[in-house]
Amino acid sequence: MKNIYILMCCLGFTFQVLGQNEKQQDSSVVATETLDEVLVNAVRVNATSPITHSNIDNEELQKRNLGQDIPVLLNYLPSVVTTSDAGAGIGYTGIRVRGVSAQSTNITINGIPYNDAESLGTFWVNLGDIASSVESLQLQRGIGTSTNGSGAFGASINVLTDAVSKEAFGEISNSFGSFNSRKHNVKFSTGTINDHIEIAGRLSAIKSDGYIDRASTDLKSYFLQASYVDDNTLIKAITFGGHEVTYQAWNGIDKETLDNDRTFNSAGIYIDADGNVQFYDNEVDNYTQDHYQLHWNERYNNNWSTNVGLNYTYGRGYFEQYKEDESFADYGLEDVAIGAESVSETDLIRRRWLDNDFYVVNANVNYKDEHLNAILGTSYSFYDGDHFGEIIWAQYASDSEIRDRYFEGNGKKKDFSVFSKATYKLNANWSLFGDVQLRFVDYKTTGINSDRVPLEIDENYTFFNPKAGVTYKVNANNNMYFSYARANREPNRDDFQSNPDIKPEQLNDFELGWRHENKTYRLNANVYYMQYNEQLVLSGNIDDVGNPIRTNSGESYRLGLEIEAAIALSKTFSIQPTITLSTNKNKEAIVAFDGELQNFGKTNISFSPDVVAGNALVCQPFKALQLSLLSKYVGEQYMGNTDSKLSKLDSYFVNDFNIVYEIKMDRIFKSITLTGLVNNIFGEKYVSNGYYYTYDDTWSNPDAVTTIEGVGYYPQATRNFLVGATIKF
Repeated sequence: MKNIYILMCCLGFTFQVLGQNEKQQDSSVVATETLDEVLVNAVRVNATSPITHSNIDNEELQKRNLGQDIPVLLNYLPSVVTTSDAGAGIGYTGIRVRGVSAQSTNITINGIPYNDAESLGTFWVNLGDIASSVESLQLQRGIGTSTNGSGAFGASINVLTDAVSKEAFGEISNSFGSFNSRKHNVKFSTGTINDHIEIAGRLSAIKSDGYIDRASTDLKSYFLQASYVDDNTLIKAITFGGHEVTYQAWNGIDKETLDNDRTFNSAGIYIDADGNVQFYDNEVDNYTQDHYQLHWNERYNNNWSTNVGLNYTYGRGYFEQYKEDESFADYGLEDVAIGAESVSETDLIRRRWLDNDFYVVNANVNYKDEHLNAILGTSYSFYDGDHFGEIIWAQYASDSEIRDRYFEGNGKKKDFSVFSKATYKLNANWSLFGDVQLRFVDYKTTGINSDRVPLEIDENYTFFNPKAGVTYKVNANNNMYFSYARANREPNRDDFQSNPDIKPEQLNDFELGWRHENKTYRLNANVYYMQYNEQLVLSGNIDDVGNPIRTNSGESYRLGLEIEAAIALSKTFSIQPTITLSTNKNKEAIVAFDGELQNFGKTNISFSPDVVAGNALVCQPFKALQLSLLSKYVGEQYMGNTDSKLSKLDSYFVNDFNIVYEIKMDRIFKSITLTGLVNNIFGEKYVSNGYYYTYDDTWSNPDAVTTIEGVGYYPQATRNFLVGATIKF
C-alpha cells in the first residue's frame, strides 16, 4: 500500500477543489495590482513569466500555522526538503531547494534582504511566528529574477507582510501539542481610520521542549505597522522582531546512538566532581533581532509608479557553552600555580557574541503599458558586525579580568546592486523577458576568530548577472516558456575561515516549462539544467557550532524535471502532489583521502536526492471543513561528495494529517477556527539531515596514513500533534 501511494505521488498530478482552482485562475489573469503588492513588485514575477515559481497566500499558510517555522510550512512545495535540529519543526529549521543549501537561498521581506550578510544563512528562529504576519510569499526556483541582497543559487523566497486592512478586527490564537509545545498570539487592526490611516500589530509567544532531549525553544516576537493609504499613495512604517532562547542541539548523534537512543543530545554534557554525567542547564543560543522598515509607494498614473524602502536591523546575542579541560593558552591566559603544581587546564563557561547593525536602501521605478512592463531598481546595504567571546565562569580564573574578551573581530560588508528588467508583449502570443543586474560587493574583516587566529579578509567582487526568457501563449489554456540566467555569488565568512583561497561560485541556469490551466485542473511542468563552476557544495562536515562547511567543487551540474498540478475530481475531493526527478553530479571530485589527493571521478553532489515527491489528499465536504492527508517522499542522498556508503542517508516517506473547521458566528465573535495537525501519523523513524566527516589516522601507522570516516545524524520526531483555536472578532 505504501509503495502504491508513493507511485500515486510520482504521477505528478495535483487535485484541487474546483472553486479554489477557478479563484486562482481568475486572480492570475485579471487581478489588479494593489499598492501593498508594489512592495515586492521588483523581486517577484507574474503568472506567465518565464521564471519557475510557486505562490503561497496567507489563507494557505494559516491551515498549518500552529507554531512551526516557515521552512516546515513550505515543505510540500516542489523540490523542497526541510529539517529541524529539535526534530519537531520549532526552533532551528533548515530548507534546501533542488539540493541547494539555505546559504544559497535568497530571502527578502518586503523587498529587504533578510539573509545574514556574513554567513548568508537565514535564521527563522529569530522571527518566531512570522508566518502569522505574512500576506503572501513567492518561491522562485533556480536563479529566478534579480533580487536584492546575496544572489539566489537554488531558490529565492520573497515575503510580503500583512496588507492594509480596511476593516477593524481582533484575533486571538492558541495552540498546544506534543513535547509541551504551545503557541499564543494576538493580532489586531484598527481598519482604515477616515479611509486613510491603519494601525495593526501582533504579539506572539512560542515554547517547546523539542523532540530531542533538552532541545527547548522559547520564542517571543512582535509585529507592528502604521500605514497611510489613499488612491495613489501607500506609506508604511513597520517594526518586527523577536527574542529566542534555544537549547543547542547541533551536535547530532552517531549510528549506534541513533539505533538505541535517538533523542539523545550531547550538548552541555560534563562530568562532575563525583564522576557523574551532568548536563549544563544553560547551553543555549540567546539572540534578539529587531527590524525597522519604512516604505513609500507612489502611483503617479496608470503607467508610472515608484517605491522606496529603508531598513535598519539590530541584532545582538550569544551562545553559551560549558567546556571541560580547556587549555589556558587557547584563551590567551597564563597557567595557574597552586602550591608547587602548575595547572594548565580548567573547566569554564564561555559566551560567543554577535552584535551587528544592518542598513538597507532600496529604490525602484516601474513603467507599464499595454505592451511593456519595465522596472529599474537599485539596492544598497551596509553591514557592521562584531564577533567576540567572554569567559563568564572558570574553575580556575587565571589572570583574566571581568568582561575580558578572549577573541574579538569585526566584519564590514557593503553590497550595491543596480538592475533593469522588462517584459515586452510582442503580440497576443509572444512575450519577451530581459533582466540585467550589476552587483558590487566589498567585504572586510579585522581581528581574530574564536580560535584566536587572525582573520583578515579584504575582498571586492563585481558580478554581472544577465537573464533572458520568452513565453509563448499557445492558447487560452496553455503557455510555454524558456529562460536563461547567470548568477555569481561570493563566499561567506565561514568559507574563508575554512579556506582562505575559496573562490566565488558561478551558475548558468536553463529552464524550459509548460503551464496548462482550465476550469477543472492545472499542470505545471519544467525541465531545468543548472551548470555550475566552483559551486560551493556542502562538504558534509560541520564546524564546532553546527554550521555546515562548504568547499568549491570545480564543475558540477543539476538536471531535473519538476511537475506540480491541480485537478478537481469533484466538489468534495482533490489531491495535490508534486514530484522532482533529478540527477546532481560533481564532474570530478578531488578529495584528500588516505594521505593523498584522490580523484573519485563523477560523484553525487551532497544532500541532493534524486527524487522528491509530495502530495495532499484533500476532502472538503462543505465550505467550513477541510481534511488533508499530506505526504512527503525524499529519496536517498549522500552527506558527502565521494559517494561513500557510510555517508548515505536513507530515503523516507512521512505523512501528516491536517483538519481545519471554521464556525461562523453572529454575536460577539465573527468566527472560531479549530485546527488540528498530526505529524508523521505512521510513526516513521527517519533522518532528514546529518553530517559526514573524515580525519587522518597518523598514529596507527605513520608510514601509511589512513583516513577515518564518521557520520552524525539529526533524527526527526515520530508521531506528534498540534491543535489550535483562533477566535476572530
